[in-house]
Amino acid sequence: MGMFVNPNAAAFQCAVNSEVYIDKTGLLEYTNKVLGTNARFICNSRPRRFGKSVTVDMLTAYYSKGCDTEKMFSGLEISKCPDFYEHLNKYDVIHFDVQWCCISAGSSENLISYITDIVVSELKETYPEVTLEENSTIYGAMARINTALGKQFIVIIDEWDVLIRDEAHNQAAQEMYIDFLRNMFKGIEASKYIALAYLTGILPIKKLKTQSALNNFTQFTMLNAGPLTPYIGFNEDEVIDLCEKYDIDFAEVKRWYDGYHLGDYHVYNPNALVNLTIMRTFQSYWSQTGTYLSILPLINMDFDGLRTSIIEMLSGSSVEVDVNEFQNDMVSFADKDDVLTLLIHLGYLAYDQRTQRAYIPNEEIRQEFRAATKRNKWNELIEFQQESEKLLEATWEMEAETVAEQIEKIHAEYTSVIRYNNENSLSSVLSIAYLSAIKYYFKPIRELPAGRGFADFVFIPKPLYRDYYPALLVELKWNKNVETALDQIKKRKYPESLQQYTGDILLVGINYDKKEKVHQCVIEKWNSEEEKSK
Repeated sequence: MGMFVNPNAAAFQCAVNSEVYIDKTGLLEYTNKVLGTNARFICNSRPRRFGKSVTVDMLTAYYSKGCDTEKMFSGLEISKCPDFYEHLNKYDVIHFDVQWCCISAGSSENLISYITDIVVSELKETYPEVTLEENSTIYGAMARINTALGKQFIVIIDEWDVLIRDEAHNQAAQEMYIDFLRNMFKGIEASKYIALAYLTGILPIKKLKTQSALNNFTQFTMLNAGPLTPYIGFNEDEVIDLCEKYDIDFAEVKRWYDGYHLGDYHVYNPNALVNLTIMRTFQSYWSQTGTYLSILPLINMDFDGLRTSIIEMLSGSSVEVDVNEFQNDMVSFADKDDVLTLLIHLGYLAYDQRTQRAYIPNEEIRQEFRAATKRNKWNELIEFQQESEKLLEATWEMEAETVAEQIEKIHAEYTSVIRYNNENSLSSVLSIAYLSAIKYYFKPIRELPAGRGFADFVFIPKPLYRDYYPALLVELKWNKNVETALDQIKKRKYPESLQQYTGDILLVGINYDKKEKVHQCVIEKWNSEEEKSK
């Protein structure tokens, strides 16, 4: 049992002992399935505090010969699998945390020699019967042991991408590090001595031109996590169970911390949920781990349309993004799509694979973006918020003509960035126009299933403001009579979908007359008793 070779299970034992522990050992069923196959090279990237280190500690505790963890895993999900004992504590495991190693090595230039010296020394102690060269490499030592004894290794690397992130402009250090990984995992010899390789970090593997530097790895990311999706963060069923156990309002948890949609799963940041069970207050716990200062240089880059996209997402909309050209590093930005893609990997944005659109996932992250834009004094955002506040106040006062005028003004200011030619474009403009509502309302619900159809926008006040401001139910029409918007709201019983909301409800109908190029608005206060009497 060593520091890097066949380490013990102390780290995972701490996780299991914690008051909040969610069983993710089902991941081991997948890794067992791919052991010794062409799919055994795995890179699973995810944002900070999404359970990366707990996962690698679990893998180490299960596979390492330096552990006896049958009792630890007994009763967990993996223990129910038929091959549970076949792989339990049966492998030589090499596990190291690159971030920790960087600190201990003293510099990026010393990193590889630091890791190599420790691993090779521990391999010599583990296999004294195999002659290893004095200045052997890790991959050379593994190959020699495999040739002599037929042993295969599981290599687990945590924070694999630290040099890519923290030494972004140190090209020499990055190239040396990438070569180190390629020598360990690529080639015929590696196919003999590697039973499983598992890399985890924030970024996917860096691209060299158009290909991954380690193109034999399968990459599971926040863009597409595939079969590993259930083991990234907390899923909705797990969060519901936590809310019941700790008597926490699930609806509030969902508004604050939901929003990452991977496949059919809603994924929550584990760090936020654990802190919530301790602190018992709804707030942004994100800034305690990856502060908004890290996104300031990104959202202020001089790319056409970037700031507009940020403003759109702040208002609750999503924006189209091409995620395919990003080079998986912190410096190779060609356009706004590269910046948005990095923000997805960092967890500041979520991504809908089906629509290929990015969006701000929840209230917690929205607060981080607002703090970042406020700190940097975005003049266009400040001016736009002022116009939006006038619109919101006019809506509350039911001043329909003023609402129409304000929307028309905002439309005119944004015609250069939003192609205004259909109802979808009208939705984008309306979403941005009500940007200031984010202060008082939760993220607007788009296409809320309600009554006999779908309402276009629903604004529900945050609990602090429910006694002061009404809910807003907005229906949009394109090139029709504005009255048809309110008629649809009533006939399809949209307001009835908000029966759990006891405050006032305003019905807002908005139409854009394509021929006259003007907006029309009509606003009514919903009276449920009056409607029942009809």
